[in-house]
Amino acid sequence: MGLSLNIDMSSTAFIEPLPVIDFVAQLLDRDISVRPLSDSDRVKIKKALRGVKVEVTHRGNMRRKYRISGLTSQATRELSFPIDDRGTVKTVVQYFLETYGFNIQHTTLPCLQVGNQQRINYLPMEVCKIVEGQRYSKRLNEKQITALLKVTCQRPQEREKAILQTVHHNAYSEDPYAQEFGIKIDERLASVEARVLPPPRLKYHDSGRERDVLPRVGQWNMMNKKMVNGGRVSSWACINFSRNVQDGAARSFCHDLALMCQVSGMDFALEPVLPPVYARPEHVERALKRLYQDAMSILRPQGRELDLLMVILPDNNGSLYGDLKRICETDLGLVSQCCLTKHVFKANKHQYLANVALKINVKVGGRNTVLVDALARRIPLVSDVATIIFGADVTHPHPGEDSSPSIAAVVASQDWPEVTKYAGLVSAQTHRQELIQDLFNVRQDPQRGAVSGGMIRELLISFWRATGQKPKRIIFYRDGVSEGQFYQVLLYELDAIRKACASLESDYQPPVTFVVVQKRHHTRLFVNNHNDQRAADRSGNILPGTVVDSKICHPTEFDFYLCSHAGIQGTSRPAHYHVLWDENKFTADGLQTLTNNLCYTYARCTRSVSIVPPAYYAHLAAFRARFYMEPDTSDSGSVASGATTSRGPPPGARNTRAGAANVAVRPLPALKENVKRVMFYC
Repeated sequence: MGLSLNIDMSSTAFIEPLPVIDFVAQLLDRDISVRPLSDSDRVKIKKALRGVKVEVTHRGNMRRKYRISGLTSQATRELSFPIDDRGTVKTVVQYFLETYGFNIQHTTLPCLQVGNQQRINYLPMEVCKIVEGQRYSKRLNEKQITALLKVTCQRPQEREKAILQTVHHNAYSEDPYAQEFGIKIDERLASVEARVLPPPRLKYHDSGRERDVLPRVGQWNMMNKKMVNGGRVSSWACINFSRNVQDGAARSFCHDLALMCQVSGMDFALEPVLPPVYARPEHVERALKRLYQDAMSILRPQGRELDLLMVILPDNNGSLYGDLKRICETDLGLVSQCCLTKHVFKANKHQYLANVALKINVKVGGRNTVLVDALARRIPLVSDVATIIFGADVTHPHPGEDSSPSIAAVVASQDWPEVTKYAGLVSAQTHRQELIQDLFNVRQDPQRGAVSGGMIRELLISFWRATGQKPKRIIFYRDGVSEGQFYQVLLYELDAIRKACASLESDYQPPVTFVVVQKRHHTRLFVNNHNDQRAADRSGNILPGTVVDSKICHPTEFDFYLCSHAGIQGTSRPAHYHVLWDENKFTADGLQTLTNNLCYTYARCTRSVSIVPPAYYAHLAAFRARFYMEPDTSDSGSVASGATTSRGPPPGARNTRAGAANVAVRPLPALKENVKRVMFYC
């Protein structure tokens, strides 16, 4: 097709140009003049305002602008500074009154710090207003995300119209530079050929009234079906952190959930080991450990383990969820299922309980559904020999977090021919480092000498133990790589895969297919005729299974766009798959069909998903691992006993921050063995 111009609608959040006092009151959701700020309030304010530009309002028309660098630890009334070389000191309150005739009202609040470390200026919050037109680059909360989506969400027809209007408005035909180079831009969208891949048939348990299902428009339901392999939960307990949920309500909710798990096909005990326990959120660690000890004092003499912990959380639970997951998964070795208070009191919660049952089943080692073709061994280049499918992702800290490590996660299928269960491993690495540093490593042990390790090696061994055979084929789906880093990532990570295989047996080199998955792009596909209901789903989006591999794809390389999901709101974004290395010699049809079919095996819902599940699971695991990092309370955090710090970036790797390579990365606490083996991240 030659050169093409990619135009799309983009949106972002801006900071409301409010007086800083009002902004802080909104941020904390309370009247800030009633009680003093807590330490956590100060941290929240500092995070939200650092780097924001403000203008002063106490000097009439002279609206000087400053950038906020921090927040004072003292209240405004306690702050003073030298005004001459003789050491004469004046308070901030006194200075503003004498110099500007401004009487500061909110003297108990801290001041904003502006300027650099050598010459810090103090500005009371009430004399500052946020400058308009500033993009908000920090993390949005759930309420803000919902509000942003509501405003920016566009149906396909609306989005297509907006894109065409933009092209018309830009008037490229009149652009002197375009004319000078002889560039002509068509005002119509490019027309491309697409195919719609059929959905795969999914297998459920033979004891259900429906033993299999053919999804319609990317979705199906669990009515009359039972999980293909129901997990077993013979002993469980419940802990309730919500003061709005009484013991009776907690007991009733847990019983309903246990019953739903049973009905869905799990071997699930209806009664807990102990009655539900109430605990205060601030005592989470003590409460969890006591509950675990009490349960194990009953179970251990019987040679049993606690299989599952049900948790009821307040709707606004702050850091409680993350603390709970860290303690359960890295300390106690427990899988847990959290439920919010609002769902306990939901009038009709059948669908909610059914969805939670899907999550519980895979967390305890079950399978919800399997591709019929996988069981019948009809999947080309997967069913013929033992095949392992990997998913990998790296998540980076949010903007403004200058030193937090990046988190790498790798998951791998642990069953064959089903390819449905995925074990996951996580690792902290250098800040904003895109290459996965811990895929393979060699460390020196005083007794054993050079010892091989790393996430790929561990997952290969895990597959070997679970299936009784080494993988004879590797398919590796890698998420989160930009085009500029394709070959750097391929060279480093493919080499790590090779070394991990060779560390098991010197001549062990199974063929590898390395595929990068991209979702962050601006290619949108629209149906040719919006009035043709057969060509679109109910939301007006292209049908799930739509694949495009010509015209807008690379002329010589192996890539394709696949929209594997049905749009719920807005315009569907197809995933862009780039096959960077293929020793298994997949045909385009073969890899497209495999990828599309795998999208129907995602464990958490009865819908096909937008990216291939192993990549999705790796993203979930990396997101979960960020909760394992305990917040530093001082500048020099200690390293966990017996753990090693992450290495610097690989040779030739690019770091986006100077000096980031020299910062020792505190390792994540290790996952317990029984947690690693199951889909704990779901």
